[in-house]
Amino acid sequence: MLFDDTYTELAEGSEAQLREKGSRFFAFAYPVHSEGEIKEHLAALRLKYPDATHHVYAYVLGPGGEAQRANDDGEPSGSSGRPVLRAILSAGLTNTLVVVVRYFGGTLLGIPGLIASYGGAAELTLQSAAKKTCLIEVEFSIESDFENEQAIHLLLRSFEFRVVDRQYETGVFYRVAIRRNDSIRFEKAASEAYKLSVKSIPTD
Repeated sequence: MLFDDTYTELAEGSEAQLREKGSRFFAFAYPVHSEGEIKEHLAALRLKYPDATHHVYAYVLGPGGEAQRANDDGEPSGSSGRPVLRAILSAGLTNTLVVVVRYFGGTLLGIPGLIASYGGAAELTLQSAAKKTCLIEVEFSIESDFENEQAIHLLLRSFEFRVVDRQYETGVFYRVAIRRNDSIRFEKAASEAYKLSVKSIPTD
């Protein structure tokens, strides 16, 4: 049985607002692929909303959601960052950052109220966000003499692939990304293509 080799992320950013007992919650969702991008979005929102009471956030990174983090930014522990993270996971998303900026309205919401408000604001912005499905891929290098480039095309034609790089120097060099569930079949086909040198490229 094949494992799922797709994942879902945001196609673009989105925003939403929620008001609860005078407090205002501004939720922002961003597609992100590194902690550097996350820091840039957080810094930009702190500049834009410097007088906000809290900048609560959560993110999920990696095709399998390998990296996850939630930050309460001064709210009671578990009352805000975790509900935002839960909203991302419930939406089946990765490579996603959600920040909820709160302006305190003068009335304490209590832990249940904070959970509902932060989680609800995150859900609102994620519901309105455009999403896309991506493939988990395995990369391979393929090398041949100039006269055997056609053999590369013959090898690839039976697979869903993406050309990452192509170079012509002393010979022909391709770097291709193959859908993960096809990678074992591709390696078998490549081993039979004697005119080609095919190697898998380790992930970082």
